[in-house]
Formats: sequence, structure tokens, C-alpha cells
Amino acid sequence: MPIKTPRVAYFPDSFHEVNGVAHTSRHFEAFARRRNLPFLCVRAGEREPAFLEEGNLWTLELPRGFLSFAVEKDLRFDPGLIRHIPLVNEVLDRFRPDLIHITGPNDTGMLGATLAHDREIPLAASWHTNVHEYLAWRSATWIANMLSPERIAHVEQTVEDWTLAVAAKFYSIAQVLYAPNPELCALLEKATGRKCFLMPRGVDTELFTPARRRRKAGDDAQLLGFVGRLSIEKNITLLAQIHDELLERGITNFRFLIIGHGAEEQWLRERMPQAEFTGVLRGDALSEAYANMDLLVFPSHTDTFGNVVLEALASGVPAIVTPDGGPKTIVSEGVTGRIVRDEDFTKAVAGIVGDEELHQRMREAAREYSLTMSWEAVFEGVYAGYQTMAGLKKNW
Repeated sequence: MPIKTPRVAYFPDSFHEVNGVAHTSRHFEAFARRRNLPFLCVRAGEREPAFLEEGNLWTLELPRGFLSFAVEKDLRFDPGLIRHIPLVNEVLDRFRPDLIHITGPNDTGMLGATLAHDREIPLAASWHTNVHEYLAWRSATWIANMLSPERIAHVEQTVEDWTLAVAAKFYSIAQVLYAPNPELCALLEKATGRKCFLMPRGVDTELFTPARRRRKAGDDAQLLGFVGRLSIEKNITLLAQIHDELLERGITNFRFLIIGHGAEEQWLRERMPQAEFTGVLRGDALSEAYANMDLLVFPSHTDTFGNVVLEALASGVPAIVTPDGGPKTIVSEGVTGRIVRDEDFTKAVAGIVGDEELHQRMREAAREYSLTMSWEAVFEGVYAGYQTMAGLKKNW
């Protein structure tokens, strides 16, 4: 007997915003549309509730209210989102999901988890953001001028351990978990006792391609790029340090292209007055910006995957990343970029841009690797994980 395709109600924390969860969620919905899979996406929207039914693909947008507050510049949390439970229940009654999938402990995730419990529907949960590391980084910054380095490190580790324990408690209510890299899967399995499947990221290699490169004739400066949120946990202060250290080495034929927004933008502008700040870019403008880069410099220690790293590789741009988090699972050391500690970033940048032959080999290898990373394979793996939940509900 063929295995039934499950009817999935997906509750993403973010959909319209500019971040990894939203990026993945939009591709997930597009995958369901292409495959004509029974898929309901319940997400936060604007103004009035909006419901759309397009064959097997259903969407329900729930407006956040006056109680909502900013978690990040492009992400909000509304503790009053539960007021929509009657409406969501009406849609769930009609859709009849076999499982609910949430993406984290945000307002929509808590709503989805509550409804899964109330309706006795199996729950899947995917981990997209290292909240424990984010809070640890921020706590260390807040108290940097009050304690010794040793005490700061202790507080940072305490905050990280406590936050991870709380997050693990939340994720343990799900029957199946997903994470974007093997280390996180192992961590979640140990902390929750639940099975965890890989849910990495794919890349659109037709949008992100070296063919989009549009550099002006005579522009031979090495363009060093960063793409992402300009915030403390992205370790963006290292960009300014790299800038200064390159100049100290006598390397002047370079400039920075910084794409994104965030609380630390003004600090960066003051420290790097010659850098180009574009704000958030999308679509063709973003793909052309990537292709125009010569090297992606991505010093984050807290990313669970690093969509921007994969997009850069697809654009034929090698990347330099840290040994922490998900980006190191994308970059092949010495082949598609470098994996180095903070103190070695400047040396790594100089080593690549100063060796034309090595740089070209890395460009070609980066593009070749990206061609193996399709969104189709990512979500086929997600559905394979769903099938392990089939025995949790009698009518599936």
C-alpha cells in the first residue's frame, strides 16, 4: 500500500520578513505548490485576517495587534495572537491536518503548539535560530564594562546554558525535530530525547549565479562583502577590525559592500566611512550584488546554517567563516573558502585575494558545490521525517 502524503499545517515564526526562517518558509510553500501537496500555512500578516484557498495550498494570515513588540528590526512577537484561535480552529476543521509543524517559540509557534495539543495532532518542530547563543552574546555585550573578562565569560556561558535548557523544554513537546546541521541535531536529540532530522537550506542557482556579475570596466578593487543583520550576535565589529588590519598590512586595493540593516549599522558607518551600505536587497538586485563580490566575509558564530554563505557560493564567491555554527558545514576549507578563528580573518582575506590562481579555483569550486544544493532535496527530506510520525495518529 502506498504511503499517504500527510496534510501539513505549517506555522512559521516569520514569512514576509528578511531572515532565514522567512526565506526557508517561502521556499517550503513554493515546494508544496509545485508538488500539489495538501499544505496550510498559518502566518502573521498585516491589518485584517486573510484566508486564501488555492487547490491544495491554503494560507491564513493573522494580524498582530497593539500588544506586539519588536524582537528584531524585522521580527515581532504578539502575546495576544491567541485571540485568533477560534478562526484558526475553523480553518483546521476544514483542512483536517495530519500534523502541525512549527518553527520555534515565537507567537505563531506557540499558537501552533497549543492547537496541536488541544486537537491531539502530532507536532513537528524545526530549529532555525540559536537563541541561546544570541542571548549569550548580547548579555556579554551589555555587561562588558562592568565585569572582568573571566566573569563575563562565566555569565555568558550561564545564559547560554539556561536559555538552551528552556528552549529544549519547549522543543521536547514535539514528536519529531528538524535542525539545519548535524551538530544541532545531535545537541537537540541529547537535550530533548526526540529524533532529529536534517533540514538544511537550498539555493536558487539560476538567480544566484556568476553570470549576474556587472562590474564597471577598470574596477579592479577586491570587493569584500557581508550580507546579514547588522547586530551584535553577527560579530560585525570584526568587519571594522579587518578593514583596519588590511590597511596596516599595506593592502589598499579593496572596499567593503555591506548588505542588510540592524542596530549596529551606525557604528559600522562611523568606523568604515568608505564602505558601501545598501540596506536590504532582494531578487535581481541582491543576486547582482553577490556576483559583483570577490569574497564574502561572514564572521558570525551563531548562525545555524548561513543562507547567505550558500548564496555567495552559488554566485561564484568564496566565503570566509568561523569554526562555529552552521556556515562551517557549507564551506570546504581551502576549497570553497576558509574556516578560521576571528584573529585569522585578515590573514585569510589577504591570502585569497593576493593569490589570483587560488582565488579562481575557489570561485569555480564554490559554484560547483552550490549546484548540488537544491530546495527539492531539502523538503523531500522533511517529508521523509514526517513519515516517521505516521503511527502517532490512527487515521493517518
